[in-house]
This record gives sequence, C-alpha cells and structure tokens, in this order.
Amino acid sequence: MEDLTRGSIPRHIVRMAIPIAIGMVFQTLYYLVDVYFVGRIGEAAVAGLTSGGNAWFLVMALTQVLGVGTMALIANASGRQDRADANLIFNQSLGLAALLAGITLVGGYALTDWYMEALAADAETVAEGSLYLRWCLPGLALQFALVSMGSALRGTGIVKPTIFVQVFSVALNALLAPFMIAGWVTGRPLGVLGAGLSTTISIAVGVLMMLAYFLRLERFVRFDITCIRPRIEVWRRILRVGLPPGGEFALMFVYMAVIYWCIRGFGAEAQAGFGIGSRVMQAVFLPAMAIAFATAPVAGQNVGAGQPDRVRETFRWAVMAGGAIMLTLTLLCQIAPATLVGAFSGDDAVIGVGGEFLRIISWNFVATGFIFTCNGIFQALGNTVPSLVASGMRIATFALPAVWLAGRPWFELHHLWYLSVATVAFQALVSWTLLRRELARKLA
Repeated sequence: MEDLTRGSIPRHIVRMAIPIAIGMVFQTLYYLVDVYFVGRIGEAAVAGLTSGGNAWFLVMALTQVLGVGTMALIANASGRQDRADANLIFNQSLGLAALLAGITLVGGYALTDWYMEALAADAETVAEGSLYLRWCLPGLALQFALVSMGSALRGTGIVKPTIFVQVFSVALNALLAPFMIAGWVTGRPLGVLGAGLSTTISIAVGVLMMLAYFLRLERFVRFDITCIRPRIEVWRRILRVGLPPGGEFALMFVYMAVIYWCIRGFGAEAQAGFGIGSRVMQAVFLPAMAIAFATAPVAGQNVGAGQPDRVRETFRWAVMAGGAIMLTLTLLCQIAPATLVGAFSGDDAVIGVGGEFLRIISWNFVATGFIFTCNGIFQALGNTVPSLVASGMRIATFALPAVWLAGRPWFELHHLWYLSVATVAFQALVSWTLLRRELARKLA
C-alpha cells in the first residue's frame, strides 16, 4: 500500500497521474486503432463501428459502478489502515463483477439488432455495427474483472501493474488489428468482425495477466474464498458510492444516442464524422482525466485519515493543473481540427463534419476538466450523488432541445454542438455549487 496522507500533494498527484495517463492513452488506442483500419474500408463501416461502439458507454457505466465504489472504499480503508475491510470489499467486488459480466452478455446479445436499427442511418450501417458488437461483447464482459482488480490497486495507491497490463493488452490489440481487420499476410480481411475479435482477445489476455499479479505479488488485498460469498450489505456500500458515477456514464450513452438519432438524416458521412470527432475529443481529454483519477485516491486517503486541509489542497491543485491542460487542448482543436480527424478518414465530408464538431465543442474543454476534478473529490468524500445530479441536469437541458431542433426544417449539425457547449458550462456551475456544500458538510 502507498501512503498518500503525508508528503507533497502535487507530487502524489503527478506521480499517480502520469502512469494513469499512459494507461488511459493505451486504453483509448483500443478504439482508435480499430477506427484507423476500419476507416480504410468505407464510411458505412466507420459509422457502424462508431455508433455500435457507443454501447461501450453503457458497459463503462456498469464498470464505473464497480470501479469507483471499489476504489473509494478501499482508499478510505487504507487511510484507516483497515486491511480486513479492504480485503472484504475487494472480494465482494469480484463477485459483483461476475454478476455484471453475465448481465452484459445476455443483454448485449438480446438487444444488439434493436439498438443498431434505432440509431443507424442505413441498413449497411446496421449490419456493420451489429457484427462489431457481437464479436466485442465477450471482451466487454471481461472488463469487469479487469476493472475490479485495477480499482482495488488504485485504492491502495498502486497503479503501475494496472498500467503495464493495459499497455501490453493494447499493444496486442494493435498487433492483431491489421491482420484481422485489413487481412495483412492472411489475405482474408474480416473488417469490423476482426475489430471486435481482436479487442476481445486482448482484453482476455489482460485479465489473465492481472490475475497472475494478484496470485503471485499482491499482499494488501488478496483473493479470499471466505470473503467472496455475496454479502448484500457490502454490495450496498459499493453501489452507494459507485451507482452515481455509473449513472453518469449511462447518461453519456443517452447523450451520444440522442446525437446519433438526431443526425441520422444527414447520412452515414455525418455519423462517421461525429463518431471520429467524438473519439478524438475523448482522446485529448485523457491528461485532464488522469489528473482527476489521481485526485480521487489521494483525497480519499486523506478523508479517511481525517485531514481536511489536505483534501482542499488536493482539489485546488487539481483544478489548476487540469485547467491549464484543457486550455492548451482547446487551442490545439481551434488550430487544427481537420488534421486530427483526417488521420482516421480520407473522406472530405467526414473530415468536414468531424473538424467542425471539434472546433466548436473545444470551447467547453476547460469546463469539462473542472467537472472531472469535482467528480474525483465527490468520489473521495464517499458521496457521488451530487455528480450524478449535475450530469442529469446537463443531459435534460441538452436532450429535450436537441430533439426539438432535429424536427425543425432549418436544423443544422452545428446547432447541436453549440447547445452542447452551453449545457456543459451549466453542468460545471451546478457541480461547483454542490461540491462547496458537500465539502462544508463532510470536512467541517
């Protein structure tokens, strides 16, 4: 276990954020590698991959429920030096992971066709997206075990093993992708099927590597058969902290689904352009997200140790660092948005849509970084409901006007992007208001 209740807070955050950022970059490469090679097939394949890939947000919602709850509770237990409670939470988290994996597989295979028919612009996009989802669903289910083990380590202040596993599995995915998607050497390109299959294989290998680490090297939290039998009171503790952040990712799934539905009348080019632009946006968010992810365990251990001044210092430093990073990324997307999108598609119409999306949406990057930091502190305080409330208010103020706009004869794509910028600014204001109240209540 790493003690984060003493020493320099900026040093703790940076030391944790750097490997987290590296891991998140490689995690994002799972998707970007697929987009790059599928982009050479055609716009329908890209639209199918990106609209089908939106289901990742729904699975990420469930992994966030598990991961945030596990990390926050183990971080607090570590701050109290309560190894027995940390070990109990870890093993109960594994049982919950198995249940959620089963739900993902059953629900995913049952609803794939319905989901794609509701969002896709044409029949070819439906077919491509459905094929991709069917082959990547086993990998999505395995994510729960990976998240449970990685979150337990992060709660104890250890991040390097998780990062190593992420880097290795993404490198494996990148190695498999050209052979499976484009048919290098084999001469038998599998297209989106290959994208889904390579992702599933690489995640499966990552789970086996993490399992080996826990069996051979981990000492603070360990597999314990006596602790793995379901205990509803412990599941409630995990879900109480984890459900709101999971709800936020579920709302992100709704947000993306609303956009895909609103723009389907503009054709596969528009859906492909938005899909690539949104993935690039998520990629450039990674440094600020890494700061927020590092903030949660640092602040969480200090909450458990009863050091409110260090919690407040953690928040202030993370806001400044995240804001500076996001401002730099805003300038990048203002200067060269088309170049960023053009790396994944040679179609002028797709590049035009994606470039305009990035140029406009980048105006909310600083506000988004602030929201990330607020959410990290909410996790540390053990009450993530306020972050869900702020996200819910944002989605409500976006989705209803978006659906109304989509029915107007003068509707254009950029109307949605400007609406999104305004609603993110509103969410940042709500998050700050709720966090001030929560800090005053919990750290009094």
